[in-house]
Amino acid sequence: MANLVLEIEYLSGVAFAAQGPDKATFDWPPQPDRVFSALVATWGAHGEQESEAEALRWLEEQPLPAIFASGSEPRTAPRVYVPPNDFGTSRGAGIPKPGSKAFKQAASVIPNLRDRKERVFSASRPHDPIVRYYWKSVPDTLTFEALEQLATDTAYVGHSSSLTRCRFLKCDGVPEQSSQSPTRRVYPGRFAELHRAYQRFVQSNGRAGRPQPGDLVILQREGLASDSARSCFSPEWLVLEHTDGEIPDIRAAALVAKEIRNALLSGYDQCGIGDKIPAEVSGHTKGGGPSPEPHMAIIPLPFAGFPYADGRLLGFALVPPRGSGILRDSGFGMAMRKIAPHDEEEGKRKLRLRFFELQLSPTLTPSRRSLDPARYVQPSRLWATVTPIALDRHLKKVGAERQGEIGDQIRAACRNIGLPAPEKIRPDKHPAVEGVPSAYPSGKAPAWMRWRQPVSLANRQLTHAVIGFAEPVAGPVILAAGRFLGLGLCLPIDDLGTGA
Repeated sequence: MANLVLEIEYLSGVAFAAQGPDKATFDWPPQPDRVFSALVATWGAHGEQESEAEALRWLEEQPLPAIFASGSEPRTAPRVYVPPNDFGTSRGAGIPKPGSKAFKQAASVIPNLRDRKERVFSASRPHDPIVRYYWKSVPDTLTFEALEQLATDTAYVGHSSSLTRCRFLKCDGVPEQSSQSPTRRVYPGRFAELHRAYQRFVQSNGRAGRPQPGDLVILQREGLASDSARSCFSPEWLVLEHTDGEIPDIRAAALVAKEIRNALLSGYDQCGIGDKIPAEVSGHTKGGGPSPEPHMAIIPLPFAGFPYADGRLLGFALVPPRGSGILRDSGFGMAMRKIAPHDEEEGKRKLRLRFFELQLSPTLTPSRRSLDPARYVQPSRLWATVTPIALDRHLKKVGAERQGEIGDQIRAACRNIGLPAPEKIRPDKHPAVEGVPSAYPSGKAPAWMRWRQPVSLANRQLTHAVIGFAEPVAGPVILAAGRFLGLGLCLPIDDLGTGA
């Protein structure tokens, strides 16, 4: 099979590229979105030729390339203090009054009086200065020639001091050594997005922000036991890590999940594709009725299941239906970019929830073990609830018969998500997972100790449970009526799971 190859050689043996502004972490190998931005910059320097624009549009629509690059070592560098950009003034403003803020700003342009800001110029020394990108497709002759010309004139990738020699090639097959998977990608519309960002930069006289980076790449998570029964929920998650704002108690997690869902749907509206929201995201058909198929769940990720755990929330996760691929869908990516713009200072995207005044950052590499999806997707025979199950129907029986009635509903809930009926079920007011609050407080407890639920779930009976299957089942296991808002989330607790 013929392949398109982009070869980049760092002529000085050093790659200057940070994962975010003023970040000490270097970006090696350079991700496809960074390389694409360099090609777009060359297109602009060429005079914005339409033939080259068409070639870039073709490239942005291709599947992810395989990256072949060596390892690298960080390059040490001294601290650098750089003057900030000159402040802006309006014409005809005249000479500012001595002692005023404007006067101090004007005086600061004098070299000896200028402020200095510490900057970090992250750099790495690759073991091999050549990195290659392989696409499993080859364009037509005119498109290839346009791409080749763009690559030939791309003098740097990353910082302008990262001098490069670039060229496009055609070849059969790929190298035998293992490749690296990209962590950021381009997407259809990325070229136009970068063009608009540059126009804003010009119109603002250089004061507009940088363009946002490309999308995070959601990689296929390999199951540990392919022969295990699996739920209808995917092991591919997008984690939303808490970064700022006072996060509420886990008992209000379903309300936060509902606001995250509403924010995501509004992102589709802001992109002008509100009438094309997939049922896997909205949970509704095109006619507005509830979809009979599984859709995205939004679950809380607390500090739970560890010694001395206290149950505090550390973030949330978007859990799509298994096999839907919705996290890699271009519409989903557009919506997420709208609601979670890139923060230049911190070098990450920020989703801001107005009602709860929270900031959550989408990430594929969470900083805490409690945020690792692997804890919830491991095959296990024994599962315990982290958030209580909201039962599908009101209970009618009492005593031992009531426990049996709860068990019947939990068995039905397991079948509803594609799992076999459990062999044993032990419902209880109290959880088996350390750090998790009880399903309901004592009668004299204050109102804030009760689990808060959206209106649609307000009258549901809550219960914790330990659920045992005859054979290991693979997670995630999210059960019953509140599963799409994070209730009924279970954690494996036997020797095949992560423990609790």
